[in-house]
Order: sequence, then C-alpha cells, then structure tokens
Amino acid sequence: MDLKAILKELNIQAKYIGKMEFDTLGVSKETGIKNFCTFIDEERFIEKYSKNVSLILTNAELCDKINFNNKCIVKEPRLTFFKIHNYLANKDNYSYQRRKEKTKIGVGSNISKLSEISDVNVIIGENVTIESFVSIKENVIIEDGAVIRSGSVIGGEGFEVKRESDRTFVVKHVGGVVIGKNVEIQQNTAIDKALYPWDDTVIEEHTVIDNLVHVGHGAKIGKCCMIVANTGIGGRVVIKDNCWVGFSSTIKQLLEIGEGASINMGAVVSKNVEKGASVTGNLAIDHDKFIKHLKTMR
Repeated sequence: MDLKAILKELNIQAKYIGKMEFDTLGVSKETGIKNFCTFIDEERFIEKYSKNVSLILTNAELCDKINFNNKCIVKEPRLTFFKIHNYLANKDNYSYQRRKEKTKIGVGSNISKLSEISDVNVIIGENVTIESFVSIKENVIIEDGAVIRSGSVIGGEGFEVKRESDRTFVVKHVGGVVIGKNVEIQQNTAIDKALYPWDDTVIEEHTVIDNLVHVGHGAKIGKCCMIVANTGIGGRVVIKDNCWVGFSSTIKQLLEIGEGASINMGAVVSKNVEKGASVTGNLAIDHDKFIKHLKTMR
C-alpha cells in the first residue's frame, strides 16, 4: 500500500522521507507481523519499535530524533494512524485475512434457535453449546466442546475512540476472536474482536469466564484460567495459563499477568504481575503486603 496515495485521499498534509510503502498497520512493538506502518508521538517510544516496522508516522518535533529511513511527518501521528486504519478497514488489500466465507457448524453442536450467528466468517466446532440470545459476530472461531451461555456477545466491536477537536470518532475493528476447546463463557459476557485484521482476541482451552465479564480487543487469555463475574480486562492484556481473576477485578490495557498468578477480589491492576504472584487492592500490590498494611491501619 502507498501511504502518499492514502493521505492524499484523506486530504491530510504530510512530509515524506524515504519509501512510503507498507503491508499493514500495527503498534510499534509488534513482532508477529512484518512490513508494517506504525506511529510514534512520544519520545519514550523512540527506541522501542520493532525491527519489523517499515514506516513510521511521527511529528516534526520528534522526526530528527528517530533514526529510521522511512518516516512520514504529520501534525497528529496518532489520529492520522487511526484515520488510515478506518480508511483501509473495508479494503480487500488490508483485510485480506478475513475473506468472506460461509459459516460452518460442526457435528453435534446444540445451538439455540434464539441465538444470532453471522452467516459468514464463523467456524463452530463439534459438540458446541450456544444458548438463547447469544450473538456471534463475523471473524469468530469456536472450537470443540465450548459452551456459550445466554446473552453473551462474541466478536463485537471493541472500544477505541479518538478525540479530534470538538468531536470524536470510533476506530473500526476488523480482527477476530478464537474461543478454544472446552471453554465456558457464562451469561451476558462480552468478548470483543481484535482491532487489526491480522490479530485475534484469544481464550485458550478449558478456561471458564463468569457472568458479566468484559474482555477487551486483542486480549490473550491462556489455558485453565478462571475469570470471575464483573471483571474488566483491557485491550491487548495477556493472561498466562492457570490464572485466577477474582470478582470485580480490573486489569489495565497492555499488561501481562504471569502464569499461575492470582488477581484477588476487587483488585485494580495497573502494572504487570509476575508468575505465581498474588495481588490485592486499589492499586493492586502483593497480597501479603496489603494484609500487613491493612492490619496496621486497624
């Protein structure tokens, strides 16, 4: 894709240094894709971009500080990036991984007549249970033995909203969701699809998610996890295998929760949690430290 042609179409003024060609869009640290365009609008990210980046959107203040051959200078790099994403969202050369294919449903699956399943780009495995008033959107894979309880929405739009002057615009989501084998998702839970066409929100096998849980776009939840009711999991969070996330917990976007960690009831997690750790409180700290501090207060 040619960035010059896209920005001309969007009527965005820019200055170009080097080649302006790219295959897709992605965040600066992404390593799972190649030849992608990203943005840098803060100095702290200058040395943190992936070697797979082919083109950087930035502003005039940061341009000379970024030692990279292919740069595009615009007034607002972040806004411009997401405007490009929205422009490309319906283009075949951007959403190439999501070609329209007729929905497939495996043998032995029990699907309520009161559920809503997209006619295209859904794959449902064998012996899956989908209860009444479930909504399954495009770009969703549900593997064998999974259970989706009443009222849940799988593959809905995520929450990515940008403010421009006196208005806002919603960023389109063109990724997918993968629900692993023998996962159970209980009543009225929302699993948002990923933002980028190459990405999925993933719930791995034997994980159980309780009622009224929100899983943000691009999150990755490992095997045999237990996520209790009213929990909010931010976009692109990674939760490793065998984790416990207690009632009404909140996990900030972009964090990593280590294998076997426990996020205790009501915790507000604002930084990464190490393997096997147990955290409590707002803002969450080591559980034993929290209890010790609580006793001193009493």
